[in-house]
Amino acid sequence: MKTVLFLAIAFLYPLASWAADDFKPLDVKTGLWESTVTNQMSGQLPIPAEALARLTPEQRTRIEEAMKARASQGAKTTTNKSCITKDQLNKPMTFDQDKKNNCKSTLVRSSSSEQDIRMECSENNMQANAAVHIQTVNSENVKGTVQVTATGGGNTMNSQSSFSAKWVSSDCGTVKPGE
Repeated sequence: MKTVLFLAIAFLYPLASWAADDFKPLDVKTGLWESTVTNQMSGQLPIPAEALARLTPEQRTRIEEAMKARASQGAKTTTNKSCITKDQLNKPMTFDQDKKNNCKSTLVRSSSSEQDIRMECSENNMQANAAVHIQTVNSENVKGTVQVTATGGGNTMNSQSSFSAKWVSSDCGTVKPGE
């Protein structure tokens, strides 16, 4: 799952252009949240041909075997905790990647209870399209989905995730914002 999250953050979620006037923060509590994410991947890792050419045959085999093994595992569920601040809620999600210019994002819908975001990204001959839907059930519960299709190097990878998050406490304890 860490590989999937890394790929998602590194290649698919850097947000570039937001319509700031259309953004409305979700009406949820700040503090410690616990999230459960279920992710299902299919297809092959879209590594551009020039990147594959730089790998040794052994490295390429290890990557391909790891992706096949991950895909054969089926859906994978993980749980983690994060600290959400008022500052974070008052800004569109950027996953700390808002300084990159390789993505175009469109805020499709934004209200205090729902957000829909579409993203188109391109980097190193890789293309990715993502659709993110977030819905507040109430101020202490959020759910949503993320669907990603990435292509490159003649391969296509699809990732579908669903998540639910629940507010735990106003005190984040040792969990720092952005972790």
